[in-house]
Amino acid sequence: MFAVHLLAFHFTKLKEDQIKKVDRYLYHLRLSDDVLLDVMARFQAEMVKGLGRDTNPTATVKMLPSFVRSLPDGSEKGDFLAVDLGGSQFRAHQVKVFDDGKQSSQLESKFYPTPKEVTQGNGAELFEYVADCLSDFMETKNLKHKKLPLGFTFSFPCKQTKLEEGVLLAWTKHFRVRGVQDTDVVSSLRKALQKHKDIDVDVLALVNDTVGTMMTCGYDDQRCEVGLIIGTGTNACYMEEMRHINLVEGDEGRMCINTEWGAFGDDGALDDLRTEFDRELDLGSLNPGKQLFEKMISSLYLGELVRLILLKMTKQGLLFNGKVSTALLTKGKIEMKHVSAMEKHKEGLSNTKEILTELNLFPSEEDCVAVQHVCTIVSFRSANLCAAALAAILTRLRENKKLLRMRTTVGIDGGLYKTHPKYAKRLHKVVRRLVPTCDVRFLLSESGSGRGAAVVTAVARRLATQRRRIDATLAPFLLPLDILREVKDKMRAELEYGLKRETQADATVKMLPTYVCGTPDGTEKGKFLALDLGGTNFRVLLVKIKSGRRRSVQMYNKIFAIPLEIMQGTGEELFDHIVQCIADFLEYMGIKGARLPLGFTFSFPCRQASIDKGTLVGWTKGFKATDCEGEDVVDMLREAIRRRNEFDLDIVAVVNDTVGTMMTCGYEDPNCEIGLIAGTGSNVCYMEDMKNIEIVEGNEGKMCINTEWGAFGDNGCIDHIRTKYDREVDEGSLNPGKQSDRLALLQVRRILQQLGLDSTCDDSIIVKEVCGVVSRRAARLCGAGLAAIVEKKRENRGVERLQITVGVDGTLYKLHPHFSRVLRETVKELAPQCDVTFMLSEDGSGKGAALITAVAKRLHNVGQK
Repeated sequence: MFAVHLLAFHFTKLKEDQIKKVDRYLYHLRLSDDVLLDVMARFQAEMVKGLGRDTNPTATVKMLPSFVRSLPDGSEKGDFLAVDLGGSQFRAHQVKVFDDGKQSSQLESKFYPTPKEVTQGNGAELFEYVADCLSDFMETKNLKHKKLPLGFTFSFPCKQTKLEEGVLLAWTKHFRVRGVQDTDVVSSLRKALQKHKDIDVDVLALVNDTVGTMMTCGYDDQRCEVGLIIGTGTNACYMEEMRHINLVEGDEGRMCINTEWGAFGDDGALDDLRTEFDRELDLGSLNPGKQLFEKMISSLYLGELVRLILLKMTKQGLLFNGKVSTALLTKGKIEMKHVSAMEKHKEGLSNTKEILTELNLFPSEEDCVAVQHVCTIVSFRSANLCAAALAAILTRLRENKKLLRMRTTVGIDGGLYKTHPKYAKRLHKVVRRLVPTCDVRFLLSESGSGRGAAVVTAVARRLATQRRRIDATLAPFLLPLDILREVKDKMRAELEYGLKRETQADATVKMLPTYVCGTPDGTEKGKFLALDLGGTNFRVLLVKIKSGRRRSVQMYNKIFAIPLEIMQGTGEELFDHIVQCIADFLEYMGIKGARLPLGFTFSFPCRQASIDKGTLVGWTKGFKATDCEGEDVVDMLREAIRRRNEFDLDIVAVVNDTVGTMMTCGYEDPNCEIGLIAGTGSNVCYMEDMKNIEIVEGNEGKMCINTEWGAFGDNGCIDHIRTKYDREVDEGSLNPGKQSDRLALLQVRRILQQLGLDSTCDDSIIVKEVCGVVSRRAARLCGAGLAAIVEKKRENRGVERLQITVGVDGTLYKLHPHFSRVLRETVKELAPQCDVTFMLSEDGSGKGAALITAVAKRLHNVGQK
């Protein structure tokens, strides 16, 4: 018994000594975490370089756009063909994708050899061979009578300009076919297929095997957004944000990037990590100086790397008693299958002895232990380097999403990963150590290159169908220039109808006189109160205006809520609530005893008989208070003040928020004679010559006209540009048939529902496109209406060219990223003889109300004098 223990101890000691010896000898192949983090940083830098338009030509990691823009969503269905060229065999597949809620599919395949005369011949012969194999497969499966879409898996670096087009950059994996490099391989395949008159195949997608792997796993797990191949070749792909891909036009959504990471280091970036064995292996390869990262990690080269190490150790007398066999001198004699077998946990040493004996090396126990450890170090370095590059991709994904922690899935395929007994476990462990902020699931792909190509094709067909539906749905929102000119002309006609006594009653654009007969001239001064009612919040303001050298406007305000039951209750309740808010503000400011002049911003359509008399025409914006329409809102406010009997105010002016906007900007720019609101509602006012306002007595001077243009089209004059979504929104509104508010985003929800998308879905590309089209139409229509007004102003003045400023307010104009630009462009396009400046208003409904009151007081005092 003692002898057995002694023998075991002796073997353990021998094993430890041999391992230490090999560790010392192969020190440079053992990579610390610090080194791996450095490799990770280098690869991240190469990714950025590859994505840049200017830096891509010199990048080794080419970051090729695949034009795969979407992962499977489970709705794909149908029959598809796929062909797979890139490995030791050519494969043809039939894939049935079922829309059964289970995301199931059925794959049938046939394998064909790829003889040397095909892989080393000319391009025409290669693609004719592919077409012949596909024809044979379709005959076997009785598919020749069907027209089927096909995905072409082509596992070589290609530059794609669209999904169904790809120019071969370089052959890899021992393929050396003449006349194919720098040509479109899809065109070559189509040309070969055309010779087969008995089959009808539509090549929809060119797919890299790595992309196919990601898509196959993405079909089973929608978190999968990375694909990884570790076999005779190696590569990775992932879903990148379009805004970062300078090589492709557009910045919406995502696109799969085929990194082609095998060339990482071809510029010398990994020279400090490459050993003498790596250099010797590279010099003996078919492509010296190329695909250096691939040569450090792929199974095609690992066996050869082990051979070179064993050869040198033997020559130095460290193995096999220094006897160099023919096997060690023969390139390719040790393969990856030998390395995998020698690394098996239990039978590894016995496998090692058997393999080495077959190679006529006759190893001792020490030799077996040493050779097994050499295999471990070589394959471990491969897993480490692969993990570092993959960690760089995962970190980029997490940063793109701006997440502190990310859950994702990596789809993997390749013989090294699947057949090596320890490779997968090592890779997983190192990745999780390098990126602890990523919870990574590794999902083994099943027939990624075949099934994946079919899934890519299925997704492409789904997106193409969806694109056609989107284009058809949004087409009515795209207004050509001739339609916009027609809208401008009709708006101009409606403006004229609203100004004339005999047509004003029937006009939809009411052209309401405001009795504001001047704009600020800088002499206004004093303290003024302003009330602002126009939405779910109500404001009370104290405004102090100073004139002269210290000209300024100071404002103090308080916001009060208006509950829904008040908005839709009785008029008396509404105005009592307003007066309660005023009382609270006066108390808060300590001015309850002062009888200050007040301007009342009342942002609803009113017919005014004077500046302090406004009859409500009709509620908008969700208000439905009873007993108000047809009543003078100033009288209703005065009555509520009397009922409370706590204070008195001098109500000077009832003001529309659009007029307030114009006056606020007019205080800064005397050239401002138009006000525009583009927000939850839309309206325009402008200074009209009195001689043109037939519904008001007098011909001298000007008066501000509140157009209330929101009702434009209520008479059906623009029905031909209204879409079914406009009609649905109108019918579901509080005031059907009135104010067709095309600025509302309710249309977006209607359109998404029509497209079969839930209104809470995160399909941001479609949502953004819908929003963009709807808001662009809004800006164009707004611009057409405004062009009619500036043209009228130009004609009023009798000038060839008009210089004028438009004061603007409203959240749509201020916050939308493109609305203001599209509006300006449209006005310039439709009114080319008008130079229009747009000036953003600061608090037109508060400051503007006070300025109108101040101007009214000034003009009143001038009139008295």
